[in-house]
Amino acid sequence: EVQLAESGGGTVQSGGNVTLSCAASGFPFSIAMMSWVRQAPGEEIECVSVVYPTLQSPYYGDVAKGRFTASRDNTKKMLYLQLSSLKTEDTAMYYCMWSDCRQSMIGSRGQGTQVTVSP
Repeated sequence: EVQLAESGGGTVQSGGNVTLSCAASGFPFSIAMMSWVRQAPGEEIECVSVVYPTLQSPYYGDVAKGRFTASRDNTKKMLYLQLSSLKTEDTAMYYCMWSDCRQSMIGSRGQGTQVTVSP
């Protein structure tokens, strides 16, 4: 059974930082294209980052460039997203997903972790 479990969200002040984690199991994580996506209330899902199974540098969507850093640890089957210089518009539910979110938003996702950025 595919399982993805995000953690690390919370409430942070504007300009602050937070690191999200995603624990994966039930599929070949070490060769899987993984993504971070987010969804704010009333908004469409956004592709934040795509993390390749190899050492290739991650892809970042416009919302993430210069502020977010994605990484993975294949031995631990973990995916990470460091968010810095947070803005109120970064407030959203963040999900890790087994797929390339540039191609499709259809893929196994966890329950998500909420990030709320206060002014």
